[in-house]
Amino acid sequence: MVISHVTTFMSSLLRPSKFSHNLQTYTSKSSFVLFAYFSEFFICLTTFRREMASAPGVIESIIRNKLQTGLEAKHLDVINESYMHNVPKGAETHFKVVVVSDKFDGLTLIKRHRLVNDILKEELKSGVHALSIEAKTPAQWEASDKVVESSPNCRGGFGK
Repeated sequence: MVISHVTTFMSSLLRPSKFSHNLQTYTSKSSFVLFAYFSEFFICLTTFRREMASAPGVIESIIRNKLQTGLEAKHLDVINESYMHNVPKGAETHFKVVVVSDKFDGLTLIKRHRLVNDILKEELKSGVHALSIEAKTPAQWEASDKVVESSPNCRGGFGK
């Protein structure tokens, strides 16, 4: 449908004598129709891009599922921070996880981190470059302000 309108509109511009009796009206209507189609297309494209940008990636989903299942998390945030680093757009290499679980009761912070790292060992071997972990018990989470601190800006590596 859009192609047909575009073709008709373009042919009217190339062969004005065909529509000379009512060229102004036809061009105005065609321009409006063409504008309406392109406007609708642009809105759809913008919405699609916004949804894709906010949609979790494959690795993010795997991390979320493994931690939810393995720790029976009461609260879980998986944040892809790859965009903050010098990696290709859409990369899934740098993550922050905030996980609250009863399984952390009685464990030191290092043991909590080891537990999370053990659950995600395959991802850490195959592409996840950095993992920031906030591991809390439900009591610690309830006593906190529940605000996830932003990670520092990437310094570019190599001691920069």
